Amino acid sequence: MATERRGWRGAAAYVALLAGAFLVASIAAQFLGEVDNYAYDAMLRRYQPPAREPKSAILAIDELTLPALDHGMQGIRAPLARSLRILSAVHPKCVAIDLTLADRMDPAIDADLADAMRHTPNLILATDLASEGWENPLPAFAASATALGEAHAAPDNGDAVTRAISLEKVYRPQPPAVPKRRWALALEAFRLYRGGSQIVESKEALQVGDETIPIPLGNVNDIHGRPEADGRLMRVRFIQPNMPQIPRVSMVRLNADPTLASAFAGKAVFIGVTAFTAEVQDRLTTPVGSKRTTGIEINAQAFETIANRLFITDVDRNWVWLFSLLLTVAIGLAFRKLPGWWAYLGGVAVVAAACVTPYLFFTHSLVFSFVTPALVSVLSFLCAGAYYHLVVRRNWRTELAARERYQQAMHFVTHEMRTPLSAIQGSSELISRFALTEEKRKQIALLINSESKRLARMVEIFLNVERLSAGQMELKREIIPLQGMIGQCVERVQPLAERKHIAISLTPIPDELQITGDRELMEYACYNLLTNAVKYSPQRTEVSVSAWKENGHIHIAVEDQGIGMEQKEVRQIFRKFYRTKKAEESGEAGTGIGLSIVQQIVEQHGGEIEVTSRPGVGSRFTMAFPAAAAAPASAVTPRG
Repeated sequence: MATERRGWRGAAAYVALLAGAFLVASIAAQFLGEVDNYAYDAMLRRYQPPAREPKSAILAIDELTLPALDHGMQGIRAPLARSLRILSAVHPKCVAIDLTLADRMDPAIDADLADAMRHTPNLILATDLASEGWENPLPAFAASATALGEAHAAPDNGDAVTRAISLEKVYRPQPPAVPKRRWALALEAFRLYRGGSQIVESKEALQVGDETIPIPLGNVNDIHGRPEADGRLMRVRFIQPNMPQIPRVSMVRLNADPTLASAFAGKAVFIGVTAFTAEVQDRLTTPVGSKRTTGIEINAQAFETIANRLFITDVDRNWVWLFSLLLTVAIGLAFRKLPGWWAYLGGVAVVAAACVTPYLFFTHSLVFSFVTPALVSVLSFLCAGAYYHLVVRRNWRTELAARERYQQAMHFVTHEMRTPLSAIQGSSELISRFALTEEKRKQIALLINSESKRLARMVEIFLNVERLSAGQMELKREIIPLQGMIGQCVERVQPLAERKHIAISLTPIPDELQITGDRELMEYACYNLLTNAVKYSPQRTEVSVSAWKENGHIHIAVEDQGIGMEQKEVRQIFRKFYRTKKAEESGEAGTGIGLSIVQQIVEQHGGEIEVTSRPGVGSRFTMAFPAAAAAPASAVTPRG
C-alpha cells in the first residue's frame, strides 16, 4: 500500500508539474504576439500558392509623373481626367482611385474631371475616416462615382507592418446620430468587378454574388492591435517578388502613349501614388520584400487576394489551446512510458511537431499560432525531462542502495552467523558420529536449540532494521522499563566478561525510568554496545553501565577502559563494515556492521547516539531518547 501511495503521489506531482508548465506557457504566449507575427511573415515569404494571372493593374503616379505635374500633387486632376478618358476606351471592369479629392481647386479643371468620371464605368472613389467623420470627395465627383470605398491601409500597432486591411470601417458619432459604414476600396472594386452585386453580410462571412469572403465579424485579433472602428480584418496574400506581379503603367507615359492602355483592358484598375517623395508620405512595410510600398499597391494586392480566393483565415484560439494541451500530454506520456534516450527523442519529436504544425496549417491557408504550442511544448519538455532525469537518478540511487543492502546482508550472513552455524554443525556431527551418553546428547541438543534461537534472532533483527531503513515497516510501540532491559543485557554479556576477568558495573536504575519503543531492537542495541565494550577492553578492566533522565531525554551510557579511538575514527565508526585499525589488530572477530545497526535503531526511535573516546583510555557510547509518555503496545505493521 505504501508503494502504491508513493506511486500515486509521484504521478500526481508529475501531472501537476506539466499542468503548471502548460498554464505558465499559455499565459506567457499572450504577451508574445509579435513572435506570432514574425512566424507568420516567415511562412508568408516561404510559401506561395500556384501563380495566377493578375486580375488588376495599377496606373501609377510615380517618380516620372510627379515632376511633370504643375504645382506637384495639386496639379494631378487634369492628367487624371486625361487618363480616365483613355482608360474608358479599353473598357476596364472597374476603376478605383486612391486619391483624396475633397478639396475644391480650379473650377474648370474640376468640371473636366467630373465629366471624365461620368464616362468611366464602375468608378470607385476613395474616402477616409477622420476624427469628425467621413472625408468624402467633392459632391460633383461623388455623383459620378458608382461607389465610395475606404482606402487607408493601416499598419499593425505592434511593429508598423501591414499584414491585413479592414474590409469595413464604421464612424460612430454621438447619439442620436446614426453610425455610417464604408466598405474597403478593394472590396468595392471586387463587387463591381463581379458585376455590381450587393454585399450580403453575416456574422461568419460576406457574400458578393456567388462568392463567399470567409472573414467573420469581430475578428480583430490582438496581433493587429487595430482601433475599434476596424472590422473584418482580412489578411492580404502579398505576392512574392519572384512571382508574376501586378502590371503597372506610369500615368505620364499613358497620357503620352494611349496604346499602353491595352494593359488595363478587362481588369480592375487602381490609380494612386507609388512615388516615394517628401510630398507623399504613404510609405508602408509589408511582410514580403525588402522595399517599402504604398497604399494603392496594398489595396491592389488585397483585391487580388479576394479575386483569386487566396484568403488566409485564423484558427480559433480554443483549438490552439487544445492542441497545446495535447502536446503537453504527449510529452508527458513520452517521458512516462518510453525508456532512456527514447523518452528524450519522443519529447524532441513532439516539440518539432509543435513548430512544424503552424506551417502545415499555413499551406492550407490557415493561420495557427506558432508561439503558444512552441512555448508550451518546450516548457513541458524541459519540465518533463528534468522530472524524468531526477526520477531516473532517484531510482538509480534506490537500486544502488538496494544492491548495497543485499551485499551487506550477504556479509552479515557470512560473518555474523558463522559462529552459531559452526556450533550447530559441530554439535550435529558429534551426535551422528559418536556414541554419546544421554546426558551428553541432552547438552548438545540444548546447545543446538540455543544457537538456533540465537541465529533466528540475529536474522530477525537484521531484517527488521533493514525494513525500517527502507520504510517498509513500523516500530512496535511499547513501554520498556530500563532497569529490566539493561539488567537482562548485562546478564547475557556476563559470561564473556568473566572469561576476560572484566568487571561490569551497573549503576542503580530507578524503577520509573522507561522509554517507549521496540523492546527487541532496543535490547539488541544495548547488548551490542556492551559486547563491543567487553571485546575491545583489556583483561582486568571495568565496563560501567548507567541510565538517567535529563532535559526531557532518557540517556543510556556504556563506558569502557579499552583501546579507544582517534577522533577521525570516531567520525566513521557508524559506517557499515568500518573497523578501526586497533580493532583489526586486536584479533577480535567482527564485521563492522553492529554499530551501524545500533545507529539505525536509535535514529528510528527518534534518538541520537554520541561517542567520546581517547586512544588507550577508553570509549563512552551514550544513547539519548525522548522521554515519551506511555503508549499501548502494537504489533509490527508492514507498510506495503
